[in-house]
Amino acid sequence: MTDLVEVRRGAYYDSVSLMQVSKAVRDAPGISAALVAMATDLNIDLLAGMGFTVAEAVGPNDMLVAFRGEDQAAIEAGTSALDAALAGLKAAGASAGGFGEAPPPRTLGTAAARGGANLALISVPGVNAFVETMDAVTSGLSVVLFSDNVSVEQEIALKDAAAASDVLVMGPDCGTAVVAGVALGFANLVRAGSVGLVAASGTGAQQVMCLLDIAGVGMSHCLGVGGRDLSSAVGGRSTRQALAALAADPSTESIIVVSKPPAAEVLAAIQAYAGTLGKPVHWAILGAGRPDLTAAVEAALPTSADDIPVWPQWISESQIEAAIDTKAKRSNGFLRGLFCGGTLADEAMIIASERLGPIRSNIPLSPELALGPDLNSDSHAVIDFGDDRLTRGRPHPMIDPSLRLERIAVEGDDPTCAVLLLDLVLGFGSHPDPAEGLAEAIATARRAAASDGRELPVVVSLIGVENDPQGLTSCAKTLQASGASVFVSNARATRHALSLLASASA
Repeated sequence: MTDLVEVRRGAYYDSVSLMQVSKAVRDAPGISAALVAMATDLNIDLLAGMGFTVAEAVGPNDMLVAFRGEDQAAIEAGTSALDAALAGLKAAGASAGGFGEAPPPRTLGTAAARGGANLALISVPGVNAFVETMDAVTSGLSVVLFSDNVSVEQEIALKDAAAASDVLVMGPDCGTAVVAGVALGFANLVRAGSVGLVAASGTGAQQVMCLLDIAGVGMSHCLGVGGRDLSSAVGGRSTRQALAALAADPSTESIIVVSKPPAAEVLAAIQAYAGTLGKPVHWAILGAGRPDLTAAVEAALPTSADDIPVWPQWISESQIEAAIDTKAKRSNGFLRGLFCGGTLADEAMIIASERLGPIRSNIPLSPELALGPDLNSDSHAVIDFGDDRLTRGRPHPMIDPSLRLERIAVEGDDPTCAVLLLDLVLGFGSHPDPAEGLAEAIATARRAAASDGRELPVVVSLIGVENDPQGLTSCAKTLQASGASVFVSNARATRHALSLLASASA
């Protein structure tokens, strides 16, 4: 094998563009591994994990190029693919159209004044997000702040400024919002209706909106507020404003509040406030002893208990029989959950810990259960690949799933992994064809386990609807063909995974 490692000083491209360049190099004949990325700390660590060494000092404005080939001819093919891909990016930038004779606006404030907008979507590196968002808020714009890595202190300042300007800050780290039918960030193509969502959660909101759609219930708006909004520090600032906005909206007849585990005192205050709004408010709030998201949706449906829908699942009788027959072989193994959605990972841990006890994680339910930087575990573990620390300088794993796909291969080779639990979130903003790559990784991991004399059951929670660009049923069938059991309910997927684990108590 031959390695090539280069540092290209000051050659900046955004992470999504470089993801495409990396793929072009990996597809070159004879190339077995490739990474083209900006030299952030995370990407430097990732490079080291792939066996490459950077011999010189680098900074986040430098571009790393590293690939491995069978021989020198492969390296030359990889170099040609790299040069062609970068040339394509430059050509696309050079050919981009302008704005006629008028110079383009240089700030959000001037753009808003020129175009009459009242809502801004901001997705810039976290270190720059505060300035851009404050400019928008003081210009009279509500904001969907997609950026993560914004400090709590900055979040509070932004939300206080928004309240003073009578606008709403959705975020930071607001992955999902739907305003008047327009999807912002990661969102699904669900039917219109009368249920409004306030969501201190991204993938949790997507789970709720998709289950509503599958049950035949439409949504008016989904107002994301950021995962920290119901924390003690932030105090539900945006949740209160979003509730008031939906209460005043004539198209909204009822409201569902979705959240990761909140601060108890903040939730109590918000519930008391919701009681004054004059519209029914339902609660899909994760936490020990609380209903899971699927149960919360069922309770909020405008139907009787006898009319609860049958949630789709794709699991054959042969899969069930094979899993039962081989359960005894996994008596010493562990549950491993590899998630792209933080709220889905939280829900899985809450459900699983009731049967399994403590679960290690990079977003643990208790601090003492935190995984180390290598994310390795010799016990039950759930990893959120969408956590802020894993997205610095990289696209979210719902866009670029490469880190998780690599970890699936690791778990396939690990004899202590007894059951693998995954999520896959469809919709706008997500990878255009995520099921194919995930199915290939699942099949490979299962073959690796089988070659070692093990059966590796894989369970997937598939969050989406038929109208999503990727297609719910087609993705489900692709995953099932790889040997996975597929559920539209994350809670039901988790419980099914537990049923396959010999160490889980009844």
